[in-house]
Amino acid sequence: MGKTRKIVNIILCILFIAFAILQLNDPDGWLWFLIYFVVALISIIENFKKLPKTFLWVVFFGLVIYSAFYFSSLIDFLKTDNKEEVFGEMVYEKPYLEGTREFIGLILAALAILYHLKRKPIS
Repeated sequence: MGKTRKIVNIILCILFIAFAILQLNDPDGWLWFLIYFVVALISIIENFKKLPKTFLWVVFFGLVIYSAFYFSSLIDFLKTDNKEEVFGEMVYEKPYLEGTREFIGLILAALAILYHLKRKPIS
C-alpha cells in the first residue's frame, strides 16, 4: 500500500471521528455517532488489513439507501433562497435543514467507502 493512501486513510479516520463526536449533542446522536465511527474504523483498518469487498459494498449501499430517506429534505432545501442557512443553527420551522445535513453526511460517508472500494484491485 502506498504512503499516500495510508495518509488519506488516516485523514478520513480523523475526519469521521470528528463528525462522530459532533453528533453526540443531537437527540439521535448515538445513531449518527455509530454511522460515522464505523466509517472511521473502516478507514484506519484499511491501513493494516484489506476488508472484504462484499462488506464494503454492504456498508456503501446501506449508506446510500439511508440517504434516500433524506433526499426530499435536500429537494426542499434547494427550493429555498437562502442556501447559507444549512451551515447555521437548527430552526424547528425548517426541518429540511437537518434532513439536508444528514443527507450530505451520509453521502460523504458513502463516498469514503467508495474510495476504499475503488482503491482495491479487482479480484
